[in-house]
Amino acid sequence: MAEEWVYGLNPVLEAIRSGRNIKAVFISSGRHDKVLEIKREAENRHIPLRTADISFFDGTFPKGHQGVAARVQEWRYVEMDRLLEIADKKGEAPFFILLDEVVDPRNLGAILRVADAGGVHGIIIEAHRSAGLGSTVAKTSAGAIEHVPVSRVPNLKNAIKIFSEEGISVVGAEAQAEKTIWDVDLNRPIALILGSEGKGIRRTLRQRCDELISIPIVGSVNSLNVSVAAGIIVYEVLRQRQRK
Repeated sequence: MAEEWVYGLNPVLEAIRSGRNIKAVFISSGRHDKVLEIKREAENRHIPLRTADISFFDGTFPKGHQGVAARVQEWRYVEMDRLLEIADKKGEAPFFILLDEVVDPRNLGAILRVADAGGVHGIIIEAHRSAGLGSTVAKTSAGAIEHVPVSRVPNLKNAIKIFSEEGISVVGAEAQAEKTIWDVDLNRPIALILGSEGKGIRRTLRQRCDELISIPIVGSVNSLNVSVAAGIIVYEVLRQRQRK
């Protein structure tokens, strides 16, 4: 069975709490309150604890490991059918995000964090030309990787077709779109497509969108980082859905 590393206080703590299969937790000598919390949670679940010198962490992980890491079972992707059941079971209007060629794992991690905070039911990525789940994503997501289902599909076109058949509107975020996020009713079943920086959404996918929306920009820079754009749009959806 393939394994991965999770590192950092929040990612390790959330991995433990989520019930992920954890082989061992490695901790340096630290006095942070969350280190004590991690130790307590690990002991309660009978997860082996190992003490390691800080040089182990510095030599194994990027900056920001905080002296805590865990060996975990490889992250598993969720089938599309399973994603579609999530909103139904919660009694909520479906809200999904499709990522078109977003290759930076830090962007994927940040989007997972936004998705968890904003009530997104799942994220869909392509098997090729996209960042996949891994330790960098886990760290950047601050543990949200344990809570937001991710489906990896061969082709986003097929995912769009499935959403359309299910009555879920496919909305593309496009900088040049005439309608802004303030002009469109987002309080409905939605699958939001976000494209890569520089290229945006591929033309073949853009043509399959039911609607294109943009984020109003008044400054000199005419585009936003994809994770920042995700945060703005996700919270506009949440605002509209919670509006009395």
